[in-house]
Amino acid sequence: MALSRDLFKPLQKREFQVELVRPSTTYWQDAWRRLKKNPVAMGSLVLIILILLLAIFGPIFSPYTYSEQDFARKNQGPSADHWFGTDGLGRDLFTRVLHGARISLSIGFVAAVVALLGVLYGGISGFAGGWVDNVMMRFVDIMYSIPFLLWVILMMVYLKEIMPENTGLIAMYIALGLVYWLPMARIVRGQILSLKEQEFILAAHTIGASRTRILLRHLIPNCMGPVIVTATLAIPEAIFTEAFLSFIGLGVSAPRASWGTLASDALVSLKSYPHLLFFPAAAICITLLAFNFLGDGLRDALDPKMRK
Repeated sequence: MALSRDLFKPLQKREFQVELVRPSTTYWQDAWRRLKKNPVAMGSLVLIILILLLAIFGPIFSPYTYSEQDFARKNQGPSADHWFGTDGLGRDLFTRVLHGARISLSIGFVAAVVALLGVLYGGISGFAGGWVDNVMMRFVDIMYSIPFLLWVILMMVYLKEIMPENTGLIAMYIALGLVYWLPMARIVRGQILSLKEQEFILAAHTIGASRTRILLRHLIPNCMGPVIVTATLAIPEAIFTEAFLSFIGLGVSAPRASWGTLASDALVSLKSYPHLLFFPAAAICITLLAFNFLGDGLRDALDPKMRK
C-alpha cells in the first residue's frame, strides 16, 4: 500500500495533551487539601471554632453573670429570658455552661501544650539511644505507674494549705503537666528510632550537621504528623478527665463551674429538672465528638500513605 501525505494529519493539541504531573505543593498544603475533602472533619473544625468563640465572648455579652442568683426564678425551664433555664439558686444556666466551657477547654488545651513538651523529651531519648535512652524511658515508666487520680488528690491536698482559692483548677493543671507528656514522649521516641537510620539522616551527618541540628531540623519535623494528631486527641481526653473528676467532687470550687460540676450539681434533681443535666452533658458530648472527628481527619490528612 502506497503511503501519501494525505493519510496523515496533525492532531489538535487537546486530543493528546495529558496531565502527567501533579501541581507542586508542600506537605502542609497537601494535608490541608486532603483535610478539606473530609466533610466530617471540616464540620468538626467549624464547630470547635464556634464553641471557642462562644466560650470566649459569650459570657461577656450575656446579661447575667455565672454567679448571679435570683431565687424568684430558680429551677425554671428554658425560656426567652433564660435560654437553658435556671438552676436551684436561680443562676442562668446558659451563662454557666459558657463559663464552664472556658474552664473545660482551657484544661484541654493545657493538656495539648503539655503533651508537646514530650516531643523534645522523646526526641532526645530516641536520638541519643544507649544508656541515655534506657534511663529516660525508665523514668517515663515510673511516672506511668502512678495513677492520675492520685496525682490530683495529692495536688489538691497540698494546694489547699497554701492557696485556698482555685485549688481544684490549679491542681488539675499541675496534675496534667505531670503526666500528659508521657504518651507523646513514647510516640516520638518510636518515630525517631525508625527515622534516624534513614538515608537523609546519613547525608546530614556526612555534610557535617550537628546532632542538635539533625534532631531539631530533620527528625522532629518529620514526626509532626503523629504529634499533631496525638495532641488533638489529647484535648477531648483531658476534657473528659476533668469532667469526671469534677463530677466526683475533685474539680473547681463553687461558685465557678465546669461542665463536670454542672452535671454533678444537676444529678440531685435529675427527675424533677432534667434540663439541668441535659445541657452540660450535651456540651461535653458535642465537644468530645468534634475533637475526635477532627483528630481522625487530621490522621488521614497527615498520613502520606493516604495520598492518591
